[in-house]
Amino acid sequence: MRMPLPSAAAAAAVAAAAAALVVLPGTASAAEVPAASSFTISDPRIRESSGLAASRIHPGVYWTHNDSDDGPYVYAVDSATGRTVARVTLTGIGKPRDVEAISLGPDGQLYVGDIGDNRNGTWDHVWIYRFPEPRQLGDVTVKAAQFTVRYADGARNAEALMVHPVTGRVYIASKDESKGGLYEGPAELSADGSNVFRRVADVPWVTDGAFSPDGNRLTLRGYFAARTYPWKDGRPEGEGERVDAPWQGQAESVTYTPDGSTLMFGAEGEGSRVIAVPVGQAPAGASAAPPKPGSPSDAVPSTEPTVGFGKGAVVLAAGLAIVFAAKRLLSRRRR
Repeated sequence: MRMPLPSAAAAAAVAAAAAALVVLPGTASAAEVPAASSFTISDPRIRESSGLAASRIHPGVYWTHNDSDDGPYVYAVDSATGRTVARVTLTGIGKPRDVEAISLGPDGQLYVGDIGDNRNGTWDHVWIYRFPEPRQLGDVTVKAAQFTVRYADGARNAEALMVHPVTGRVYIASKDESKGGLYEGPAELSADGSNVFRRVADVPWVTDGAFSPDGNRLTLRGYFAARTYPWKDGRPEGEGERVDAPWQGQAESVTYTPDGSTLMFGAEGEGSRVIAVPVGQAPAGASAAPPKPGSPSDAVPSTEPTVGFGKGAVVLAAGLAIVFAAKRLLSRRRR
């Protein structure tokens, strides 16, 4: 993800607001979650971990990848040590542009979402790469299938891709302050032609998402908040239940542990921390609530169900995103 550099004054103002959020009641800290389940990614090659997927055949292993400027690589990290135990090199695909998400499907294959758009929603297509989860851990080269994705309502930026663990259908959540949407892919992806994804719900500023292993819940996260929604008939229901997501700055990823008992929250940055947050009681099913005044659906009329984190969090999230982008750009200029 790339964003324009803000003025020093603007950056300072937003940073101050962000600092205040760190001590808000209800925000989980590393000390409040099981230390044995949390871990630090130690591989210096993984500087922009932007997605997480828990392995089903290698206990305690999580698949991740860099945001951009890396290559066709996917890494397996052992949560017991934080060390990389495999690097998969993908062949049979073009040069990745902006890889943002990874998810494991019920077919035992990993789906990698090259769905980011550094041009703010101007690329007319993006890609999904798919390959079987390796049975043996170690550096390996595999041939991946490549699927072209287009959105029914036009190009957009996205950072979240989720494969439903029962149906195998792929969903993408676009990233926009007021017009974010959850998009449903076809029942089966086709390598021939384009796969059209259609909007099925409005969502807030989303940086990643994950289905629970039983497929009954969908968790979406942003920079400051996360919510879990009941999943029914292929749609998220109601306003969901707040999750005490940890403060992580450039918060970019989330996945469930294979048993569904814990949510794992990740972030960008060298030596980034993946923090475990125990799953609370599943949110009770509820019908979609009508939009509230000032909600995103007021600005963009829609007949789709609306889910959200809260407008204040979204606005501050946008500001913090600019601050972190500025820090990254300044750091690169110094180097």
